[in-house]
This record gives sequence, C-alpha cells and structure tokens, in this order.
Amino acid sequence: MPEATTLGERAAFQLANVTKTPPQYGAITPRWLVRLLDWKPLEAGTLRVNRVVDEKSVEVICDQKDTHALPGSFVNYDEKPREYTLNSISTVLGVQTKVSDLFSNPYDQIREQLRLTIETVKERQESELINNSGYGLLNNVPGSQHIQTRKGAPTPDDLDELITKVWKEPSFFLAHPRAIAAFARECTRRGVPPATVTLFGTPFLVWRGIPIIPTDKLHVDGKAKPVAPGGKTSILLLRVGEKKQGVIGLFQPGLPGEQTPGLSVRFMGINDKAVASYLISLYCSAAVLTEDAIAVLEGVEVGNYHEYNK
Repeated sequence: MPEATTLGERAAFQLANVTKTPPQYGAITPRWLVRLLDWKPLEAGTLRVNRVVDEKSVEVICDQKDTHALPGSFVNYDEKPREYTLNSISTVLGVQTKVSDLFSNPYDQIREQLRLTIETVKERQESELINNSGYGLLNNVPGSQHIQTRKGAPTPDDLDELITKVWKEPSFFLAHPRAIAAFARECTRRGVPPATVTLFGTPFLVWRGIPIIPTDKLHVDGKAKPVAPGGKTSILLLRVGEKKQGVIGLFQPGLPGEQTPGLSVRFMGINDKAVASYLISLYCSAAVLTEDAIAVLEGVEVGNYHEYNK
C-alpha cells in the first residue's frame, strides 16, 4: 500500500494520550549543607557574637594548703563584637494569566513555576552560605585555620592535619565532588579506602569517622562544573551547632507567606498586561561562633591519577 494512503506516526501522535512529567530541573542539588547546619531564628534580624578576648585571663590555684591568697580574676569580653545581619535573596516571578488559565492541566503552571523558582533561590542560598563576601564560610576562616596541601592532591595526611584545626567535635568535611574523588584515589593508592556512612538515606564517604559532604558550591578553579580534568579547590571542615560553639545558620522566622523557614512567597497583583506577579524572598546568613569551629585545606588538586600494577 502506498505510504501516502496510511496515517503517519507523527500525525497520529497529535491525537494520542501521552504520559507527562513535571518539569525536570537539572540544576537542583541535594543541598546537604543547608540540612546539616543548626539554624537559629533571628527575631530582630541581627546576631551579635560576643567573644572572650583573653581566654587565659582567669588564674586558678590547686594547693592542699589554705595559706596562699586566692588569685583575683575576671573574664574580659570583646568591646567591638561581630554582628551578622540577615541578607535577602529575592526575585519576582511573572506568570501570564492566560497561560495559567488555559494550560494548567495536568500540571498547575503557577505551582510549577513557583516550585522551580524557589529551587533556584535555595540553590543560591547554599552558594551564598559558602561564597558570600560578608558571611560566606570561605571568607570567614581565621588566618590560623588555613593550611595547604603537602603535595597538591588531597591525601589522608592532609585531612588528618585539617582535623587538628577543628578537633573539638568536628561535624563534617565539605568538598566538591571532584575533590572527594581525588581524595578517594589517594586512599586507594595507599590501601586505606575510606568507610561509608548513611545520612538522609544516602551513603557518604567517611574519614576518621567524619562524613565528607559533597557540594558543587565549593568551586574548582572558580567553576561548579569544571570541564578541564585538573584544577584546584578547597576542602572545609566544620563544627556546627550553637551548643558546640560552632557554625550556625541564621533565618528570619514568621514571614508573611512563609513557605519554609526564612522563605516567603507573596502575591503582588496583576498588572495591566494581565501578568500576575509573585515575590519570592529568602532571608539567611551564617555565623562562625568561635575561631576553631572552621578550617580550610587550600590548593587541593583534583586532577591527579595513578596507574596500578596488575
């Protein structure tokens, strides 16, 4: 039978029912850092971190005899403490009302647009927590808490040295996935493959009992997804939690239209072009409560590979 006398597949497809999915957004990451931080609500929008100036100013004696005069001491505080103010990450979503009225089956256009926009805002939140020039973790590591790799590639010795900087109850390492792979190669070469632990239903590599958490917000040569096989990055080690005098996240509670802690969605109205607008705002910051709560391993080379004898 001639091809022209049969119904073509392309034409038939126009009448066929198909199974659809919600929009798939490849830029979404697990954002483990946000989950692992201890979050503190700020009613006034500002946190003042009061620190002791001289930790050795208190004198004590240990003596079996009661003949010695007791030393007089006091604890002195920093007269100009650091203050952290919440920063906002905001955007305005516009949706044409005709689109939302006519094309919201099977998926609500407004809901999907809001979902994808909120995911983008939350991705930016994690990036700011690490890289922000004011409160970002990379920019708030004290000078005494910086160390360099011994030979470029991240070795077990390098991570052990990093632990000496945050030895009081370290919570987790934070590294780019390629830095984690580079560390695993060095462990394999030495015959000490790292163990794993399951958190949030996901396995993570562990070194000395401390989970190694991946994030692409710690860039390699300034890029989240580097193309070149090599490059340098950094690895952070954190102690988290207010009770541990560690690193904490900060957010504004009780916002109008609050969707999740610190994030709100507010309807702004419909303009004369029939575009409905929604304001998405997220208020957050981070604070390093004590200097030994964070340390960084710098100059981490991720392109070092090894040949193994069969």
